[in-house]
Amino acid sequence: MTQRISFQELPADLMTGLNKIGGYLKKCDIDQKLLDLLYYRASQINGCAMCLDIHFKEAIHHGETHQRLHGVTAWRETPYFDAKERAALAFTEALTNANQQDINDDIYDALTEHFTTEEIATLTLAVSTVNTWNRINKTFRTVPGHYQVGQYA
Repeated sequence: MTQRISFQELPADLMTGLNKIGGYLKKCDIDQKLLDLLYYRASQINGCAMCLDIHFKEAIHHGETHQRLHGVTAWRETPYFDAKERAALAFTEALTNANQQDINDDIYDALTEHFTTEEIATLTLAVSTVNTWNRINKTFRTVPGHYQVGQYA
């Protein structure tokens, strides 16, 4: 696989904007381990190899287990995830597949049982942002396998 576009070729303001959002998400009130899990799930759905490499390594670094990461594709059928994580995973899948699936009241109401309005807004930004990165990396054919934990901090 040959990379089409490098990040060094992008407009500086584009990267600055995306990095500013990333900085906010790294400091937000939502547990980074949960965000890693959601980023990983969205990246699975989108088939983004680069983002899977990044978010697998970050998740392990933040204390996630291999079993849960391997089982996240079948999270509804496993006992590994609590109600809060299940609500966030359902929301992540719905938002990632928004063109195929509505974010219905059941999905949203489950979020409100575990997250504040501010946290739901942040979750929406987090999932939307990982979807943006998935699309960028797939389009540019960013080569996976070389990511080091904290590399983009």
